[in-house]
Parts: sequence; structure tokens; C-alpha cells
Amino acid sequence: MNHRPIVYVVSDSVGETADLVVKAGASQFSGSGIEVRRIPYVEDRGTIDEVISLAKQVKAIIAFTLVIPEIRHYLIAQAKKSGVETVDIIGPILDKMGQLTNQEPRYEPGLVYRLDDAYFRKVEAIEFAVKYDDGRDPRGIMRADIVLIGVSRTSKTPLSQYLANKRLKVANVPLVPEVEPPEQLFKVSPKKCIGLKISPEKLNEIRSERLKSLGLKPEANYANVERIKQELAYSETIMNRIGCTVIDVSNKAVEETANLISNMFQK
Repeated sequence: MNHRPIVYVVSDSVGETADLVVKAGASQFSGSGIEVRRIPYVEDRGTIDEVISLAKQVKAIIAFTLVIPEIRHYLIAQAKKSGVETVDIIGPILDKMGQLTNQEPRYEPGLVYRLDDAYFRKVEAIEFAVKYDDGRDPRGIMRADIVLIGVSRTSKTPLSQYLANKRLKVANVPLVPEVEPPEQLFKVSPKKCIGLKISPEKLNEIRSERLKSLGLKPEANYANVERIKQELAYSETIMNRIGCTVIDVSNKAVEETANLISNMFQK
């Protein structure tokens, strides 16, 4: 019986770093079906023994970020005895940085997630994105770092949240032909505004799937091609009137668009 390849991600903290690294590696093996199982907050030998036993049974590998030397060395030694392959993600960089700085690491798990100014700025930005989502309060336009505008289903909300995680305060405003945009949109600096455009065909596809997920007929006016073209023409008029940067999101993932925008504002 064939089993899906498995990677156990072991960490003495949240395990997000190792998880991201492993998933990045797995993405290079499309169709392999690699399963990533995260095991966070591992601080005792008993848990390590259990993980090694499981890994041995299913012929998995263990990728880990363990900063406490005793625990890290124990995992490596026990895994070797059991014939389980391991990947030390953080150990080598700690050793090299120690040589570079001529200092000993602090060996404290989870330091990167300690509450600091950056953390609170992120929380504030996330709360801002929720409060000023979908044009519900136009006062946020003047306070935002970035203002996203576009027709419905151009990923304004997920983009706002993604950028908020980069500590950017984002307000987004939907553009609908029958609704006059808030006056603040024409008072804020055009440099803060980003227009999101999309091809009619792609938007039709997205909206049709959205209607199906809601149990509605895909023939509704919301997904009608002529209606979509009308909305897109109107949004283009507003974007030209503002004079803002416009990004075509037709073939872009949310992460790609968000990185493009954040790079623009970091510059």
C-alpha cells in the first residue's frame, strides 16, 4: 500500500518558520502530495520519542527548529538510532551567526514572536482593515496608508488583510456604477490609491463560482458579461479621474499582488 510522503515539522515554539520552509520545498514537487504535519511547543524528550516513533512507522522525515541545544541534540541522536532522516533548519544558521558575531545565542524559543512595537502595529493594521473594509466608513480613506479601489471580486478584502500583516493600514472601496464614490476618494493623495482591474472573462468566472457557492444561479445579473463590462468601464473612469496606479489582477495570486503593492510603498 502506497502512503503519501510525510514531513513532521517539530518546533519548540509556534513552528511557523519550519512550516513555511518545508511547504516552500514541497511546492517544488508538484503532484507529490507531500503532507506536512506541524508539532509545535516541543520541549521534552518524551514528545520527541513519540514523533520519531511515528516518523519511523510511516517512513517520514523530520524537519525541525529547536533552539535549546539539549533537545536539538537529543532529537538528532535518537532519530539517527532509529534510522529516521532529519533536517535541522535553524541549527546551522545559529552556528554561523555565533561565529560571525563571536557571541553565544540566547537559546530562547519563540523570541521572534514576543510582543513588540511591530506586533502591535500589525494588530492595529488588521483592525483598521476590518473597520474600513468595503467602503463601510469613508473616513478611513484619509487615515489609510493605502486605498484599494475596484469592482466587486477583485480581491480587495484579502489584499487588505495580507497588507495589514505587513503593518500597512488599508481601506478599500468598491466601485459600483449606481453609487457615487465617497468624496474623500478624490481628496486623498492619488499616490495612496491603487486601482484593481481585471478582465471581463476572469471576473465572470469568479462571480459565477461565487454565485454557485451561495446556491444561486450563475445567470444572475451579478455575473452577466454585459453588466461586468459596464462596471469595469465605470471603474476605469473613476481610476482615470483620480490618477492612481492601476494593477491588473486577472492572472495574479493575492500574494503576488500584495507583494507588488507593499514593495511600491516600502520604496
